[in-house]
Amino acid sequence: MFRKLHIRLTLLCSVVSSLILIFMSFACLSFQEAEARERYFSDFQVNVNMLINYLESQTVISHNWLSQFHTDTHFEMDILDNGNRLAFGNLKPLPSKERVFTFVRETARNEYQLFEESITPQSILSAHKEFEITTDDMSYYASVIMLPKNNGVLNIAILYSQEKLQKDVSSQRMYFAAVDIAAIMLLTVFFWFFTWRMILPLMENRRKQTEFIAFASHELRSPLTVMLSALSAMKHAAPPDAERFAQTIAVEGKRMSRLIDDMLTLSSADSSHFTMQKSKVELDTLLLSAYEKFEALAKDKNISLKIDLPDDSVLPCQCDKERMEQVLSILLDNALSYTPSGGAIGLSLQTSADKFTLRVADNGIGIPDTEKKAVFDRFYRCDKSHKDKAHFGLGLCIAWEIVHMHKGKLWVEDTPGGGATFVMVLRY
Repeated sequence: MFRKLHIRLTLLCSVVSSLILIFMSFACLSFQEAEARERYFSDFQVNVNMLINYLESQTVISHNWLSQFHTDTHFEMDILDNGNRLAFGNLKPLPSKERVFTFVRETARNEYQLFEESITPQSILSAHKEFEITTDDMSYYASVIMLPKNNGVLNIAILYSQEKLQKDVSSQRMYFAAVDIAAIMLLTVFFWFFTWRMILPLMENRRKQTEFIAFASHELRSPLTVMLSALSAMKHAAPPDAERFAQTIAVEGKRMSRLIDDMLTLSSADSSHFTMQKSKVELDTLLLSAYEKFEALAKDKNISLKIDLPDDSVLPCQCDKERMEQVLSILLDNALSYTPSGGAIGLSLQTSADKFTLRVADNGIGIPDTEKKAVFDRFYRCDKSHKDKAHFGLGLCIAWEIVHMHKGKLWVEDTPGGGATFVMVLRY
């Protein structure tokens, strides 16, 4: 399933990114091509005006100047003097171009109303028009000039091939295409690894969900099996034995109810429906209350329970009192379960400029460094041989969720001399 999802996400991201890249490239390319065409046409107009200025200022047309002009601009020209073609060596139009020059003059006459008859011997200013034409095999910039000269009219048709422009445009398109192909390939590789990293948390979450269901099923099956066995035995048992079986059913039922409550708490945290009723709470009073609650239980197990509070008054902390009591109960209950008889548990509070630090330290079996993060996982038990039915491996996970909802931190570290210390930090 995740492999197919990985492939589909990679394809989706690659296709969408490629389409955006192609669209942006097309927009940039269109802009650059339009700019290039405008620049080429503008250069063409400048050269045409240069030719006009020269011809207007000269009484005799210089063959050398026109030849140099032709070499510099690559213009093809057809010059008619009162209808007679002027042939200047290499400036003479090729026979194959005569039809194109005729088409240029017809276009100027029909579309731009540029008539030779409009230029009379009394005319002072020349008339000209620049435009684009396309023949069967080539596109040109064209110009037709009507220039009064020596009581006559010079009818000049100019062609400037767009071949160089087309080569530049084609080269630019090839460059953009190559860059886009390379970018698409790199994006595909990037999205292959990126989507895989995105899917990894989903895979981990799926694995944990599967483990959670398996552990929950196992934990629920144990009391249920005992209850069904006791119920079956009650049918054939004497009244004193039946009473004992009934007590067993009640005990296991409470155990199952406690497990279900823990799972519902975690479910509320997962779905962001974890209710919080924050108020100003004096943490030293809260710790003292937790100490008094567990003092008798610690004495019964022959465990020394100590508390260390600041000498100065402690500012109140904005938190949920009941939830914090729940966290302290989980941590103290966990410490009592893993501390042997004759051991010690310390409960302490420290304050600083911006935070409260609470510690629950024991000198029990301790937690290996490799498992310090895992102790907050669901259904995790550090001591696999620990058979205390009152613990399902959910308490520390619930404590972590509560502290996390308070924007605090909870972690475990080694107690000097052996054991484990759970450290909880809350901000003012």
